[in-house]
Formats: sequence, C-alpha cells, structure tokens
Amino acid sequence: MEATQKRINITLKDHALFLSTVFCFWFATYIYIPTFSLYLETKQFTYSAIGIILGSYGVTQVLLRFPLGILSDILHRLRKQLYIGGFAVAIISGLLLILFDSFFAIFTARLLAGITASMWVMATILYAQYFHRGQSSRAMGTLQFLTVMPQFVSMALAGIIVQSFGWMLPFWIAVLASAVGLILSCWIKIVPQESTHQDERRSFNHYVRATIRVPSLFAITGLSMIGHGILFITIFGFTPLYAATIGINEGTLFWLVMAFFIPHAVASLSLAFLPLHDRHTRLILLVCLIATGLSLILIPFTNTLASLSIVHGLLGLALGLFFPLLLGKIASLPVDSLRTSVMGFYQSFYALGIFLGPILAGTVAEWFGLSVMFWGGAFLALLGIPLLLYANHESTRHIEKGWHKT
Repeated sequence: MEATQKRINITLKDHALFLSTVFCFWFATYIYIPTFSLYLETKQFTYSAIGIILGSYGVTQVLLRFPLGILSDILHRLRKQLYIGGFAVAIISGLLLILFDSFFAIFTARLLAGITASMWVMATILYAQYFHRGQSSRAMGTLQFLTVMPQFVSMALAGIIVQSFGWMLPFWIAVLASAVGLILSCWIKIVPQESTHQDERRSFNHYVRATIRVPSLFAITGLSMIGHGILFITIFGFTPLYAATIGINEGTLFWLVMAFFIPHAVASLSLAFLPLHDRHTRLILLVCLIATGLSLILIPFTNTLASLSIVHGLLGLALGLFFPLLLGKIASLPVDSLRTSVMGFYQSFYALGIFLGPILAGTVAEWFGLSVMFWGGAFLALLGIPLLLYANHESTRHIEKGWHKT
C-alpha cells in the first residue's frame, strides 16, 4: 500500500479539503452539546434519563464501528461512500431534534448521531493513507486537532447562541454544517488500496479472529474507553450541570469551554510536529492518567468559574495528549490488511466509555450527588494505570518475539 501511496499525488489542497470535511463532521455533532444537558433538564428529564440520552450516542458506535471496519477492509472502495453517508444521517438527527422534544425522539436522534460518529473510522483510515506509516503520529495529531477545534468552536458558541436566540438555533446550525460536509466530502481524494485475491477470499470471521489477536489492542482500547468515559462524564456531560449549581449560566459557559479546549487543542496539535520515542509516549500517557484523576478529584471543591476553569484546563491538557497518542499507537500497528478492522475495533469498544460513562454517572449523580460522580471518574482514571503498564508489557513482549501480521 505504501508503494501505491507514493504514486498518488496528495497536495495541500487535498489535505485542506479533507480536513474541512472533518471540521464539518465534528462541528455538526457538537454545536449543541455544551447546553444539551441543560436543554434536557428544561424538559423535566431526571439525571438518569439525561444519562441514558447522553449515553445513547455511544450505543450505535459500539454496535457499528467494528463491523463497519471489517466491511471496509473487505470492500475498501466503500470507505468514502460510508463517510459521505454519515453526513446524511447527521442531517436527519438534527431535524429530529428540531421537530420533536419527546424522550423517544431525542433518544433516536442521538442514536443517529452515533451512527454518524461511527463513520469516523472511515475518516481516520482515509486520512492516514495520505501519510506513510512512520508519520502516523503526525497524521493522528492533525486529525485530533481538527477534531478538537470544531468541538471547541461549537461549544464556545453554543451557550452564547442559546442565550441570544433560544434552544433551537444550535440544532439548525448542526443541520447546515452536515449539509456542507456532505457536499465537500463528495470531492475528497482517496488513496487506492492494493489488494490480492487472497485478501478478497478471506471471510468476515477471519477478520474478526485476526483482529482480536493483534498485540496490545485490548489494552490500548481499554485505556481509550476510560478516557472517553471521563470526557463524556465531564465537559460533554455533567460539567455544565455542575457549573449551573455554582451559579454559572449558559452565556458564561464560554469561558469554561475555552479553559478546557485551548490546552486540549494545543496538546493535540503539538503531537503533529513533535516526534516522540515510544518510551516517552509511555511516560506521557502515565502522567496524563494521574493528571486526569487529580482533576476529577478537585472538581467538587471548586465553587467559582475561575477555579472550575483551571481544573478543566488541566483535564483538557491531559486528555489532549492522551487520545492522539493512543490513536497513533493503533494507526502504527503493522497490520496493513486489517487497518480499518483494527481501527473499527478500537473505536467501537472505546465507544463503550461514551455509552456506559454517562449512564453510570447519571445513576450515581441521582443517588449520591454530582461530587461522588466526579470522584468515581477519578477512580476510573487511576484504574487505567495498571492497564497502561500491562499494555507496555504486552508491546515489549511481542516486539521481542518479532510479532508481525501477515
């Protein structure tokens, strides 16, 4: 495949076009998220019901990303079409949120948003093929930055938009961004993947069995699941509700969002330019887990916008390094014929964190309060430390044994 990539002329314009679709992809998904839990509260939903709706976004990702990754490896010509289809589903999701406000309709809309997010596995592989494998950290750092930036812009604007124009306008903006993304994605360039007749004869079951044997895959995925669970418990979940309890309104959420996303974005972008040795990556991941746990412990002790923002700045920095480093580890695995299957497995099962995190957090918050919920998230972060040590051990063991995927 790398030989094929060298014959394909990928220009700066191709990068710009692809990354523009990425911006639309995540902007449409997150434009209403900072105020979404507050919106649900105005509909008289309980913390448990809010947790179920927030978690539903992860359900379809858990169910679809791995099978879609395998299907994409078998029928790799479909990757672009599936990516385009994700924007079409996002339009339907946004329209449901505009037209209906019942629990079932909102739940369905978020399930559809999860289908859109499931197509991210196509985007990561399509864009990774613009680079050689040795540049996987650069590719994933760039993608993570272009994931974080639309999230930051959309979330920074959401509170101001709602305060000035009401709850519905962010949903309309989501529909418009999805439509723009759909049009742009029709023109992205793809790098053809070389395949053999042997690859084409392989069965779905073969891909499943081969994927689950990839070294360190389960451990790296487990770490990402913990990180995404924390992300959707905090800034994408219950942080706005906690902020409201200490007197922060929708308009001033802008400063909290900025405090989280500026260090988050800078951390992600830095990885696109700073080559890291594997031992440095391991150390940074360990520090990120400790910093994340510390941040969650401190949240319930904050009682002003400034103190809450400082803590979320530390959290944003830690997760901004954590996610692209894990993604780079996955993208650099020597599994050419299984690239999308491995990425699909990774994204499917870290989505368990997106699904289970808010649901469990909502239940804990309803029974014991928001403070205990955040402390539970801190315990989850610290549980990632032995998992990271295991992942490092597995990686070293298989390198010493000369593991490679044929």
